[in-house]
Amino acid sequence: MNDSAAPQPVDENHLIAERRAKLAALRAQGVAFPNDFKRRDYAGDLQAAYADAAQWTGEALEAEGRKVAIAGRMLAKRVMGKAAFATVQDMSGRIQLFLQSNALGATYEAFKGWDIGDIVAAEGSLMRTKTGELSVKVESLRLLVKSLRPLPDKFHGLADVEQRYRQRYVDLIVTPEAREVFVARSRIVAAIRRWLDARRFLEVETPMMHYIAGGATARPFVTHHNALDIDLYLRVAPELYLKRLVVGGLERVYEINRNFRNEGVSTRHNPEFTMLELYEAYATYTEVMDLTEAMMRDVAGEAMGTTVFEWDGHTIDLGPRFRRWKLEEAVRELNPEISVADCRDREALAAHCARLKIPVKPGYGWGKLLLEIFEKTVEAGLIQPTFITHYPVEVSPLARESDSEPGITDRFELFVGGKELANGFSELNDPEDQAARFRAQVEAKEGGDDEAMHFDADYIRALEVGLAPTGGLGVGIDRFVMLLTGSSSIRDVLLFPYMRPAQ
Repeated sequence: MNDSAAPQPVDENHLIAERRAKLAALRAQGVAFPNDFKRRDYAGDLQAAYADAAQWTGEALEAEGRKVAIAGRMLAKRVMGKAAFATVQDMSGRIQLFLQSNALGATYEAFKGWDIGDIVAAEGSLMRTKTGELSVKVESLRLLVKSLRPLPDKFHGLADVEQRYRQRYVDLIVTPEAREVFVARSRIVAAIRRWLDARRFLEVETPMMHYIAGGATARPFVTHHNALDIDLYLRVAPELYLKRLVVGGLERVYEINRNFRNEGVSTRHNPEFTMLELYEAYATYTEVMDLTEAMMRDVAGEAMGTTVFEWDGHTIDLGPRFRRWKLEEAVRELNPEISVADCRDREALAAHCARLKIPVKPGYGWGKLLLEIFEKTVEAGLIQPTFITHYPVEVSPLARESDSEPGITDRFELFVGGKELANGFSELNDPEDQAARFRAQVEAKEGGDDEAMHFDADYIRALEVGLAPTGGLGVGIDRFVMLLTGSSSIRDVLLFPYMRPAQ
């Protein structure tokens, strides 16, 4: 075996020291970080405008004589005596530079000592190389920023996944796929805003620090306000504030919000995450389902150009009508041994949970047990878009109880690829019923349920003023982006996901 062929470890400290020495030399010459260059053009725009190589031949480009001024990070460089090539990347894409010693003089000699990762500016005319690549024939070249840390090897990139998340600034430079995901995320969120704005929804902002943790059954983060000497909670959901606005007459409101939940971390969960939450007066949960389906289908088409996506090994189509399936019916279809009567019988459901090895707490009623069985046996198999409806009151403390089915609420959750993407319902607007449910949540919290809600007296006061019949919706933006970009982990769609501190 020839050991000389094996890759040699890179002494990064030595490379950094070399680059610091180059920076010291630049400082000695004057301004090391100039800030007076004016960019006129973007690499991606130029590539798009001149993509037709048959039309924009070298002769045509020379005849047009277009002068451009670009800036970006140098990702590759190849020096061949008195000529050189370099690849520069900006936010829009990449373009090649063609440099000649006779055109640049002393700058060309300096360029030979520049490093991959440096940020450069170039002015010149467009040309096409013999291989047909659009390039800038450089007439003026400047070093704007000296990079002190080397980028990862272009063939291997950031191979360590955790390092990609910790050093997202490097990942975005060297991993085009990562850049594309976050560009797509921005397009998706912008398309959601346009869709809602066109339907008379008003975007609002509500507090992120709450006196009472409410709006969802989740464990909150606690912080302390020094001046007031009180504890505050980072919001687990904006729901109760948004519904206060509907009480105030803002009948269609939405917020694309950051929420914080002091719970586990997984490929689907991050302690802080983004949600779309909206409320529409005089809408029922069935109309909110219609809205959810239409919005997701339209946003996917606008932002991604398709409604068909590959996600975790499944082909998912947002184009056809989404299935609507009652929770109890789904449980019974996947668990034929559970009878209709069993679904309202706590003891029977507890026995089924024992058989399925589902942990049960003494305080669980039939509604909670039914949901536990659903989550254990049904949820993962819901691949194509499916609305699960008719959730028990016990697990839906803010949803309106059905007029025709006692113990059941007018609520749905949307599942795609075996994951929950949305939750919505006809809002509970009876202040006395809501107060009773809050009291039940307080009892659950006192019984050891860390995720149960507090009693929010001011929200009850708002309901006593009068909340119009209202439909509400929450959509997990991170999971929706995961679907539309084919990402398996929530960390791949968060620019800076939660990580344990590096050791």
